[in-house]
Amino acid sequence: MRFEDAEKELTHIVERLESGNVPLDEALTLWERGEELYRLCREQLDAAQGKVEELAKRVDETRPAAEPPAV
Repeated sequence: MRFEDAEKELTHIVERLESGNVPLDEALTLWERGEELYRLCREQLDAAQGKVEELAKRVDETRPAAEPPAV
C-alpha cells in the first residue's frame, strides 16, 4: 500500500472515531485498522528517512575538502 493511500485511510478513520457516532464494535475494528495503517506509515517514513540520510552522507563524502583560508 502506498503511503499516501494509507495516510488518507487513516485520516478517514480518525475522523470517524472522533465524531463519536460509531458503535463500539465498529470503533474497535476501526481502531485496530488504524494501528495497522499507522505502523505501515511509520515504517515507510522511517525507510524514507534512512534513504535521505544515506544520500546526504554520500553527498558529504563526495564533496571536496575545503581549502584552508589564505593568510
